[in-house]
Amino acid sequence: MLKLKKYVKYYLWQIAAVFILLYFQAQADLALPDYMSDIINNGIAVGDLDYILPAGLKMLGVALIGTVCTVAVGFLAARIAAGISMRLRDDVFEKVESFSLTEFDHFGASSLITRTTNDIQQVQMVVVMMLRFVFYAPIVGVGGVIRAVGKSGSMSWLIAVAVVMILTLIIVLFALAMPKFKMVQKLVDRLNRVTRESLVGMLVIRAFGNEAHEEQRFDDANNDLTKTNLFVNRMITLMMPAMMLVMNLLTVAIVWVGSYFIDAGTLQIGDMMAFIQYAMQIIMAFLMVSMAFVMIPRASVSAQRVFDVLECEPAIKDPKTPQAPKADQTGVVEFKDVSFAYPGADENVIHNVSFTALPGQTTAFIGSTGSGKSTLINLIPRFYDVSQGQILVDGIDVRQMSQHDLHQKIGLVPQKGILFTGSIADNLRFGDPEAEQDALEEAAQIAQATEFIDEKPERFETEVSQGGTNVSGGQKQRLAIARALVKKPEIYIFDDSFSALDFKTDAALRRALKPKTKNSTVLIVAQRISTIMHAEQIVVMDDGEVAGIGTHQELMENCEVYREIAQSQLSKEELA
Repeated sequence: MLKLKKYVKYYLWQIAAVFILLYFQAQADLALPDYMSDIINNGIAVGDLDYILPAGLKMLGVALIGTVCTVAVGFLAARIAAGISMRLRDDVFEKVESFSLTEFDHFGASSLITRTTNDIQQVQMVVVMMLRFVFYAPIVGVGGVIRAVGKSGSMSWLIAVAVVMILTLIIVLFALAMPKFKMVQKLVDRLNRVTRESLVGMLVIRAFGNEAHEEQRFDDANNDLTKTNLFVNRMITLMMPAMMLVMNLLTVAIVWVGSYFIDAGTLQIGDMMAFIQYAMQIIMAFLMVSMAFVMIPRASVSAQRVFDVLECEPAIKDPKTPQAPKADQTGVVEFKDVSFAYPGADENVIHNVSFTALPGQTTAFIGSTGSGKSTLINLIPRFYDVSQGQILVDGIDVRQMSQHDLHQKIGLVPQKGILFTGSIADNLRFGDPEAEQDALEEAAQIAQATEFIDEKPERFETEVSQGGTNVSGGQKQRLAIARALVKKPEIYIFDDSFSALDFKTDAALRRALKPKTKNSTVLIVAQRISTIMHAEQIVVMDDGEVAGIGTHQELMENCEVYREIAQSQLSKEELA
């Protein structure tokens, strides 16, 4: 929780105002029993209405001051806590944007969502609790002890006994509940992960008739979280009646002991009533602190999870002095003896790959599933960094360029077409917010997306639902291709981006794409020979190694791996 000091500094004057208001609130609450004691001793006891009314009005005025301070403290505490959580969410999101795939693999998407929402919410709640009660309780507690002793020092031992009982109760409850607090957030992560997987894969679950299995998975995760929360909440719930029992026993003991002092003439009734009020305030102060400390352990776990994200150093960072790309080279991509192993893996999945992709040419990658095609091109935008060797873009090692400059050169169409909530036009402008309508029309036409866009009444203003669920897989791929075309980059990367297209659409798209990308470097990962057989350069991957490089005809003559793939997909007439 101490790590929050970075965020607290933005609200120092508001926190100072809270402390001042808390002081006046506490003084008002402490003054009320004194006024009540004076009214009973000096007004009611002698039946003096002229004394009771002015004293009662003063008591009412003090109560109003205390009420105003309470409301103001609540307002400022909520404002400060909301501001801190807002800044935390901003920083977490900004940090996550800088993560490479290594960090995403480490944390997991469901955990990052939990940390950004539920965990920060826990921190916000405890900040409110601390500002409203934790700093208020000691003032009231200490002030109550001083004033109670002032009213009747001979009965102060009763308060000491009650405090010892309460502390014992708190220690026992905390010893039982603390281990469970640390489990709660992990169980929330697990529930979020199961829920997310089930929602994303709902169609597959239905297709395989596995609803019962997924319901059981969800029930298991849900029940584990519920049981843990129930245990913690029962401990917290037990605290309140136990505290009330101690308070009521203390009240009875004060009345019983106080009656002897009143009978002896050493204590007035008003003082005994004030003593009871101060005793209640002291007990309530301990109750406030204990309730806050019930929340603090869970909030501490949540805060640590949030700061684990904020303190995580991305594996891929910009160099301190980035190099600018060479002006005489635009779009040249060169691999020099590149090898790569996933973080934590013992063996490389890419071995000594070398080739050069030039502007105006299409360089295609083909190979069996798991041969390393997609992994290879993910190294170009630095989603991962190479383990050995170099990748040069425009003559500069990508690790020596700023990621922003590198990504500005690249138009990526990922294997899985990803669309965002908004209109079709908004999605196409993702790479170039200033793109004119004509540019959108041209990109959609090249990507063969005009056909289904024109069928929609609002055309480019048609809303795309979350995740693009209201468009088909092929339509999603075509919109993703159009989005890359609108950007007009130096380097196009198509990661198996034609797989959901039929042969006719695939052929029409490639014909229209060639003139548009004639000055750019085009890299295509494909499973179908027909998609890449006209490429100027084809790189054949086999188990992470280059099995051959050349044109279709050259590879048919010299590369057995390529020849086997081609013969398995095309007829003799098509290969001729």
